[in-house]
Amino acid sequence: MTKVGIINHGCPKNLVDAELMLGYLDKVGYETTLDTKNADIIIVNTCAFIADAQRESISSILKLVNEKKPIIAAGCLPQKYKKELMKEIPEIFAFIGPADISKIADIVKDFEKKQIKTIYNVTENPSIIYPEDISRLQITVGSSSYIKIAEGCNYKCSYCVIPELRGKYHSRNIDNIYKEALNLVDKGVSEIILIAQDTSYYGFDKFGSPILSSLLEKLNTIENLGWIRIMYTYPSMITDELIQTIQKCEKVVKYLDIPLQHSHPDVLKRMNRPLMNYRKLIEKIRESIPNIALRTSVIVGFPGETEEEFDNLYNFVKETKFDRLGVFEFSREKGTAAYSMKPQISAKQKRERKKIIMQTQANISKEINKRFIGKEIPVLIEGIFSNGQIIARSYRDAPDIDGLVYIKTEKNIIPGEIEQAKVYEVNEYDLFAEI
Repeated sequence: MTKVGIINHGCPKNLVDAELMLGYLDKVGYETTLDTKNADIIIVNTCAFIADAQRESISSILKLVNEKKPIIAAGCLPQKYKKELMKEIPEIFAFIGPADISKIADIVKDFEKKQIKTIYNVTENPSIIYPEDISRLQITVGSSSYIKIAEGCNYKCSYCVIPELRGKYHSRNIDNIYKEALNLVDKGVSEIILIAQDTSYYGFDKFGSPILSSLLEKLNTIENLGWIRIMYTYPSMITDELIQTIQKCEKVVKYLDIPLQHSHPDVLKRMNRPLMNYRKLIEKIRESIPNIALRTSVIVGFPGETEEEFDNLYNFVKETKFDRLGVFEFSREKGTAAYSMKPQISAKQKRERKKIIMQTQANISKEINKRFIGKEIPVLIEGIFSNGQIIARSYRDAPDIDGLVYIKTEKNIIPGEIEQAKVYEVNEYDLFAEI
């Protein structure tokens, strides 16, 4: 039988899509592999959020074309650039959009039939409902796993193409999410990470008010589950109820990811982001949840960003002292309102502004990390390498984007376990501790 390989690009939400495609293939008996050299046909699950992500996806496709490998281009890139991809890379066997992943097995069957004509499965104006009848075949098996609690987005941020690529917001049922979490914990997962385009909006599309708090309370009852982490919360949907729920649920780590994007009201207005007092929100969260770690992301070089507006952002970052922060240079994306905004900021100036914010944040991060020297903190053991190096994460660190904890110990340590570790040294982003 045909062996199907997969290469995944993009965010954790894309990772879940890739695992769902593998689940569809597994259900009908196809063998799947991450070793693309030995695959008969390869799925490249693409990202089209910003230009860098698009280039990375295209690079993977072109490399496989050069190797004469049959390719299925999946995900957001075909959704955004259907005609262009068909014209420029005719070697691609099939195209499939985010709303069409249920057709992946049929596409492979067509490949087996020596179908020559390019197969084109990209739904116009997609509306994605999470497929509850399919079990994900996980690409990465470890101490943590993502759960997508909703699909799509109802916001219209002026720089973002996601609503056009993935359609309106659709929340999953609490019971289905709960069952998925139970299944993951039975497989040995210690931490579940809730993701969506906006997790704090969860339930609003069905009930007229967000119900993320109810979901957290339900998940908090799962035995043998260590941590619950929340990513991608929209600031205007962070209610007092949600803050209180995070505070009282012992399995919910005291960590919150709130992508704010900027601080100056004029920039936020051009971005079509909420105009609200971010400082007051952060103050309320920190007062209500002691020791919470706050992550945010900001965009520099948005069209028209003046020196005054950038200075406002710089001072906001410097004074607020986020525990974790990511900086993105504005990426001019076709199909967005920001694409035609003027004046556009030069690439050089965007790089310089990013560098300034990142250096400031590095200093802040190191100062915050120093506070943990001599203290014990809970850490999740991620892995043990052949040289004996033990890698862990604290509750303050999400996988792949935040720091690590490097452990030394004489104890017998098991990956997936949560241990108490005493910090003895730090750098800008990582901790060094002993158990």
